[in-house]
Amino acid sequence: MDYMDLKSGTDIRGVALQGDEEIDLTHEVVYRIAQGFAHWLFERFNSREEISVAVGNDSRISAQRIKKTFLNGLSQAGIAIKDCGLSSTPAMFMTTVNLGCSAAVEITASHHPFNKNGFKFFVRQGGLDSQDIEKILTYAQKGVLFTAQVPGDIEEINHMNTYAENLRQYICEAVNADDYSRPLRGFKIVVDAGNGAGGFYADKVLEPLGADITGSQFLEPDGLFPNHVPNPEDAQAMRFISQATVQNNADLGIIFDTDVDRAACVGGNGQEINKNKLIALASCIALEDNEGGTIVTDCVTSSGLKDFIENELSGRHHRFKRGYKNVINEAVRLNLECSVNAPLAIETSGHAAMRENYFLDDGAYLITRIIIKMAQLSKEGRTLESLIENLVEPCGEAEYRIGILDKNFKEYGDKVIKELEEYVDLNDKFVKAQDSYEGIRASMPCCEGWFLLRLSVHDPILPLNIESNNDSGVSIIREEVKNFLKNYANLDITSL
Repeated sequence: MDYMDLKSGTDIRGVALQGDEEIDLTHEVVYRIAQGFAHWLFERFNSREEISVAVGNDSRISAQRIKKTFLNGLSQAGIAIKDCGLSSTPAMFMTTVNLGCSAAVEITASHHPFNKNGFKFFVRQGGLDSQDIEKILTYAQKGVLFTAQVPGDIEEINHMNTYAENLRQYICEAVNADDYSRPLRGFKIVVDAGNGAGGFYADKVLEPLGADITGSQFLEPDGLFPNHVPNPEDAQAMRFISQATVQNNADLGIIFDTDVDRAACVGGNGQEINKNKLIALASCIALEDNEGGTIVTDCVTSSGLKDFIENELSGRHHRFKRGYKNVINEAVRLNLECSVNAPLAIETSGHAAMRENYFLDDGAYLITRIIIKMAQLSKEGRTLESLIENLVEPCGEAEYRIGILDKNFKEYGDKVIKELEEYVDLNDKFVKAQDSYEGIRASMPCCEGWFLLRLSVHDPILPLNIESNNDSGVSIIREEVKNFLKNYANLDITSL
């Protein structure tokens, strides 16, 4: 097999359970990946004897098999290991801070189906980049194996307790309630963990601080995800948490993805606060002590959000490429290389990374900041929704996925985008966006809307996003783009 097929952006991901797809995360492949990671670590750190790695996993039913093999591969290379058991991805990164581990690994496939699994890797400076993953997989493919004279120790620990304790302490300090250790007394907060790793937030963070968590659901880890996809972008998942929030008369509803690096929430009225609304709310919080700061987002955010950040919050909005690591790296670059005050990197999918928290995309930390703000506003008789009431939402929005049938799909997709850009430049119906870092984004003033056509990072797909501030705008823009794309024989425009 080609190990590079397991590369998924800055993660490794494959099939872990037999079904319609053949297993590619076999015992041998997982062992080689562990040894490939050991090889990468040996190159990065001067002393092999001082390397330690923390390893955790989400609730997937393949986790124990994969972890056992992965730990064996690291141990045989002489690396000391802390087995953290069921953990969130952000908590695993925090082992490099709280425990001084050289690196950390989460065994997870995020929100993907139960038969998938994979790995996310971290060092103290943050998540590994794409080229790091390529190196690990290259070493794994070559099969250069390390066998130390003395295997590395494997120590079982429960780091999630420390991680949760730190979140509780932060809430107590920031809210500074009269009842200091119970700052959430009087609030009802419903948590939906989707049977992933996020159930801890209800009983280890909220409940000890006095919150009423009645109505919280799917907190028990179950790697088959029997109730709904643990994904804040999924419409059915959001309906579940909205209904639970309203039915329990809660002040706030919270939903996490499988490994808790993403989140969304629901107001007491049952209205979803995700995507552009979540970015708007997070921007309000991030810009409080960063006047005029820059919010870095992915490229599909709305025109209304840009107006909100720049006109309501007096900040700056920097649209960048899709992909949470792209957004995070751009915010880090702006801070370090350009002396730009960029306190927040956030993607519409719910990945949110704050500079104050190591630019770690941590769903639990984002929710913690939101809960603190909710408690602070409550003292003034205000709600979270009041912060974003001036966010203008579009009348219509849609996403279409256009298949690329050519075997060289990247080259073909790039060709389509280039020629569409040339068409836009010559067509006075459109105004090309000047802040586009990916694909082609152009507005159509006659219908108060815009479109963005880009190439998917991994798949033979051209996603097309359209937004409009009038009722018929989406359909008008769709037809304009469709009339252009229908000239390409190797595009499947059925979705249009």
